[in-house]
Amino acid sequence: MGILIPRLLPTVVCVLTFAVVFVCLTKILLPRINGVLAERQDAIEGRKERAERTAIEAGEVLAKYRDELAEARHEAARLRQEAMEHGAQLIAEIRAEALREREAMIAESQARLATDRVIAEAELRGAVVSSATELAGRVVGEPIDSVVDESDVVDRFFSDLDARSAAGLK
Repeated sequence: MGILIPRLLPTVVCVLTFAVVFVCLTKILLPRINGVLAERQDAIEGRKERAERTAIEAGEVLAKYRDELAEARHEAARLRQEAMEHGAQLIAEIRAEALREREAMIAESQARLATDRVIAEAELRGAVVSSATELAGRVVGEPIDSVVDESDVVDRFFSDLDARSAAGLK
């Protein structure tokens, strides 16, 4: 027989050894390997599913956070608007109060001026009467105080003066 044709005994031993190794691999080792691979596949898929769930939960939390942030911004804008309106209202109230006080002060000042004018006018009329009486007494050469006190001359003079000044103002 030639070199390329194997003998029967080594061939049978090789075939039997191959069969034993093949059976051991397929019956014992391959199921274990497949089990480990299946466990790893499950672990990978489980992690992937957990990662997806975590991503979904993170998205929900982010959306909730954004909603709360938008709501907080809206609330802040509303509070700012209320504060501005309240401030404007306070300013308007203060201005109205100031205008009322100003008008009261003006009215009080006008009343005081009117009373001061009346008092000054009365004092001035008295001074004018006494000065005119004294001057007339010097011109005539004797005192005329008694004539002025009993006479309506002074009253007519001042009423004529008041009528002229009223006619001149109109």
